[in-house]
Amino acid sequence: MNVEIISIGDELLIGQVVNTNASWLAAKCKEWGFITTKIITVADKPEAIKKVIFEASNNADIAIITGGLGPTKDDITKGVLCEVFNTELNLNEEVLNHIKTIFSRRNLQLSELNRKQAELPVGAKILHNELGTAPGMVFQKENFTLISLPGVPFEMKNIVEKQLKQFIFEKFNFLPVISETVMICGIPESFLAEKLEDWETNLKIKKLSLAYLPQPGIIRLRITAETNSINGKESINKSIDELKIVIPEYLFAIGDTAMEKVVGDLLKNQKKTLSTAESCTGGYIAHLITSVAGSSSYFKGSVIAYDNSVKTEILSVSAEDIQNHGAVSEEVVRQMAKNVRTLIKTDFSIAVSGIAGPDGGTEEKPVGTVWIAVSSENNTISKRFQFTNDRERNIIRASVSALDLLRKLILM
Repeated sequence: MNVEIISIGDELLIGQVVNTNASWLAAKCKEWGFITTKIITVADKPEAIKKVIFEASNNADIAIITGGLGPTKDDITKGVLCEVFNTELNLNEEVLNHIKTIFSRRNLQLSELNRKQAELPVGAKILHNELGTAPGMVFQKENFTLISLPGVPFEMKNIVEKQLKQFIFEKFNFLPVISETVMICGIPESFLAEKLEDWETNLKIKKLSLAYLPQPGIIRLRITAETNSINGKESINKSIDELKIVIPEYLFAIGDTAMEKVVGDLLKNQKKTLSTAESCTGGYIAHLITSVAGSSSYFKGSVIAYDNSVKTEILSVSAEDIQNHGAVSEEVVRQMAKNVRTLIKTDFSIAVSGIAGPDGGTEEKPVGTVWIAVSSENNTISKRFQFTNDRERNIIRASVSALDLLRKLILM
């Protein structure tokens, strides 16, 4: 099945909002075995919306639209769809009662604009939105199916998982694509490709394909079987077992799992605790750790030692060492790691100090220089990293690298 994904909204076209919906839906279509042939963003203008729908109806089996279903005057998608599918709006009592319940829980008075969200196109299949006021809708015309979803990401995703997925299974005799993701950290993409050259050649013999999906500090390897069969799944599993032998030090998870979740599970399973001392990352490591549900059982706290006075006065780092070696040094970061672990009374700790950029570098320590240390009662490991001159990417890469270094220490 060929799919076109259409995102509606002026805010997307001017860069005010990042279009995460399209990439998420494209990944979901891949999972369902569909082929996404086009992703397009269109303004909140009736003629523009009608044009892309008309083109999609001629070129694709399915169009998935997000956006334009809110209560304001610029939300025009329903009216346009009524014109396209030659129907009209009618009050849906079930949806109206759901909207009333939402407003009642929030102690808000129902407005006429929100009441109009319960007016839905006659003949459309309604996809219940348990998290919001705008339901999804499915329209069918001959061999063309159009799916309209709200633009709010968490509402859209909930409808897809709990409503649309079942519809897709039943209508299109769904056969999922068999694939698995392997998470890699600590090696550049080109170096990884060289190490995996022979392994990747064997994948082709097994009728498996490989995709490199890099992001700051992480490379996701997605292995996909050409056939939807038990043999395809077995081939993937065997190939992953072989991969563990080729790059054991870089592979940190099977499945699309974040580093902070992997580290958190290790700490939770061992009933150990963690603290952090952060300089150049400014609390981003603590943010990643606490983004995982249940992290309160192992994460106790952090010291954001951005200024040297915090390093010396709170973390008891030697002022002489800072003077002699600099704040970005192995001597300083090791003290930060050991002392924050003692200060907050945890089993493990992470410390980071670096030059995030874009300025502040020297010939000896250019922008992107980061020292990371991880510590336990019996061991402290420190390592220098050299990243780029991009501040945001340096912060992310330093944080991921620090978590990976901690992961290795826990497993020792």
